[in-house]
Amino acid sequence: MAHVFQSRRSVALAPGACLAPYRRAVPALGVAAYLALTACGVFEPAPPPPPQQAQGLFGPEGIVLFTNQERAQRGGGEIGVNAFLWRATLDTISFMPLASADPFGGVVITDWYTPATAQTNERFKLNVLIKDQRLRSDGVKVTVFRQERAGVEWRDVATNTATGVELENAILTRARQMWLDANAAP
Repeated sequence: MAHVFQSRRSVALAPGACLAPYRRAVPALGVAAYLALTACGVFEPAPPPPPQQAQGLFGPEGIVLFTNQERAQRGGGEIGVNAFLWRATLDTISFMPLASADPFGGVVITDWYTPATAQTNERFKLNVLIKDQRLRSDGVKVTVFRQERAGVEWRDVATNTATGVELENAILTRARQMWLDANAAP
């Protein structure tokens, strides 16, 4: 097998022929270099105003969504629901163990509770939803769950809807009393 080696030939180029493809790029590179160097100029930006002179966009109190009167009507506080309804809910169902309480979402869930006076074959659980930031009669919803023991298992049993309504009324009565106490003239 024969290997054939070819020698390189010298090709004579015209003067400046090797730069021909770059002739258009040279002026663009020159302009870019000029702009880059002139952008490095030294200048002083204006100093920021002193802190005491800076003012907020919405005034000194920020964005005010509720006046003091509206805050008092909502029940004050920094929770997501009416504070009077929230405290009244916790007071009213305090005899039951709490499984979860979310003051920002207005949800209270109790754990299963067996009353001392009832049979040991039944137990109750409550879900309370506070639906409004205002103290209103439709601002709270109570759902009652009831189970009865059948052997070793607990089975869901229908509950009387009046039980939930009675608990809602008890919570609303307590919240109204708390509101009256808070707004009583000194």
